[in-house]
Amino acid sequence: MNTITGWHAHIYYDPQATRSEAEAVRSGLARSFPEALLGRWHDAPVGPHTAAMFQVAFAPALFATLLPWLALHRQGLPVLVHPETGRQRADHVDHALWLGTMLPLKAEILPE
Repeated sequence: MNTITGWHAHIYYDPQATRSEAEAVRSGLARSFPEALLGRWHDAPVGPHTAAMFQVAFAPALFATLLPWLALHRQGLPVLVHPETGRQRADHVDHALWLGTMLPLKAEILPE
């Protein structure tokens, strides 16, 4: 059985059209969850992600409060939430949760 050591949420945005919404989500996360780790802005697709995004990493103990917060405060942006089990492809594809529109991922570049 896999163990979840952490969670990642990827908040997707359009740099030209919805960057301000993403900034509002990021500010809210920083205020509401100071123990979460906010990643860098990626204004162009990176890794398996096919849209601009930033990531927030958080401990399993925050899941029950951070996920509902994102559901209510995501500003209409698509959000991918996935566990960290050490199995990157399965984490991003098989065990993933989506808030809003599900975006395509380049899963084939992730290790099994």
